[in-house]
Amino acid sequence: MELKEIQNLIKFVAKSGANEVKLEMNDIKITIKTGEVKSETTIIQQPTQTQFPISVQEQQVAATLPPAQAESSAVGNDSSDESSKYIEIKSPIIGTFYRKPSPDKPLFINVGDTINIGDTVCIIEAMKLFNEVESEVSGKIVKILVEDSTPVEFDQPLFLVDPS
Repeated sequence: MELKEIQNLIKFVAKSGANEVKLEMNDIKITIKTGEVKSETTIIQQPTQTQFPISVQEQQVAATLPPAQAESSAVGNDSSDESSKYIEIKSPIIGTFYRKPSPDKPLFINVGDTINIGDTVCIIEAMKLFNEVESEVSGKIVKILVEDSTPVEFDQPLFLVDPS
């Protein structure tokens, strides 16, 4: 299990409101304990029983938006009247956003494409599982808000769709 996957797991548990989560795999044992106290810690146990405390606050500070996402957020706030007529397709999970099924395949959708309910618009990879994101609206893709192969958060807007 890579550090990036552990960080995503910590974020997921912190947002879920669970007090304790234990995960045991072949050679790794992870226990994540959270509480209402500010000193939330995570203990990672490996076969040698070495423990590494990682605070949730440190993980949140380390996880910053890439510049492209920060710019899209700023632009979205300035043109709130214009974008209010559009519907957002949001990320259902935390993971890595991909615009195509594999590197040698074409993109699922582009700006200007018309989509229908149930069309696959992207894939989000979480913990080595690839989850297809299907559109819940019909319309025309106006803007893609996330760069390919970048991390996304739960409920983060991915696309703007003009339903008309």
